[in-house]
Amino acid sequence: MKLYQVRKGQFVFYKNELHKVYSVKPVFKKSIHLYRLKDMQQVLTRASEIELYRPQNNDTFIFYGKRYTIDKDKKPESGDYILITKPAPDFLDHYSLNEIEKVESVEDGNVVTTKDNGVKHSEYVVLVPGKTDASQEIAYLDKNLVPEAQQIEDESITYLSEKDTALRPAVSDIYIDVRNDTKAMVVAMTEDEVIFGHGVRVHVAELLDENNFQLIYRDEDL
Repeated sequence: MKLYQVRKGQFVFYKNELHKVYSVKPVFKKSIHLYRLKDMQQVLTRASEIELYRPQNNDTFIFYGKRYTIDKDKKPESGDYILITKPAPDFLDHYSLNEIEKVESVEDGNVVTTKDNGVKHSEYVVLVPGKTDASQEIAYLDKNLVPEAQQIEDESITYLSEKDTALRPAVSDIYIDVRNDTKAMVVAMTEDEVIFGHGVRVHVAELLDENNFQLIYRDEDL
């Protein structure tokens, strides 16, 4: 589906791969800013070069080196990732279309994420790790055009860690948490998550989006 009005958060296909719109700047010739979901690589392009996709139940895609499948019927548990498909944030919450957040706690189907957002059960679907026989591939518009070796590499978090050494965070890095207007230090890390001193936990991929976090200090001697 070709787009005439592009908005932040939409899933789109660009050059056969799934991307997400993170910014629209109409005054520029290439006004659409995208992230490629599989590795968060940034792209500048035009609306005429992308194709809209609305995620559906059982769709499977790669998010920063790991595969997930949408399951609208799964009950969320602490530690699950959710995809926010129908955002209706309250005044104190900060999230938008197709954001991926991690569940901190659950009450009657409503969740609080590790970013302290309260998300109602009607606003999200759960992302289940891996894929099933019934799942529909959306990492690529046409999977037949992608060599098998690339498909395997695309699902390798280890490959991304090696590839993005200069971009990956480290303990003691200091960021501005833009939405909370807070300066915070990275105090711990897992394979794909960062834990800040002010208690916020985010996926590593979020740190690559300067609309959310901005690096202000890194010890280059580490």
